[in-house]
Amino acid sequence: MKKALVLLALALALPAVAHAQDAAAPPADPGVGAARTTWQIMTRYVTMAAEELSEADYAYKPVDSVRSFGQLVGHVAGAQYMFCAAALGEAPRAENEVESTATTKAALVAALKASTEYCGRAYQQTDAAAAGSTQLFGGNVTRMFALVLNASHNGEHYGNIVTYMRMKGMVPPSSRQQGGGN
Repeated sequence: MKKALVLLALALALPAVAHAQDAAAPPADPGVGAARTTWQIMTRYVTMAAEELSEADYAYKPVDSVRSFGQLVGHVAGAQYMFCAAALGEAPRAENEVESTATTKAALVAALKASTEYCGRAYQQTDAAAAGSTQLFGGNVTRMFALVLNASHNGEHYGNIVTYMRMKGMVPPSSRQQGGGN
């Protein structure tokens, strides 16, 4: 009986031990994974704001010398195509292509979502692949650099979007996500 209980205890404990070892294992491709997580967060916030603002708000700009809200959305979409093409080793599209051609909220939101889907492929590569060389702004960089630059660029322009929303009396998505509503 004792032997049966010991065997039963071992049978129940072994899956838990195996699971704990799996949980402790380092994630595959942690470099690309970190870049992907940052990009997903920033892009989700930009997309939420793009969907929420009214068509009329797409023309809003705080001063004449800056982009309108719609132009910011177009700029982010176009830049994503450029950065992610470099990260994939593909021929880049012009960075200002979306900003100079899409003018309605529907077209800009669709372009942002399409560029995000395109970038999803770039953020699925391995760290080894991301260590490969590519061309960006006329220079040699790693594909990882293009991924990180894309994520930080989206964050930079989300900061602009936050300011525009605050000036319109709106609470930006990142503040609402934190539960503060500030």
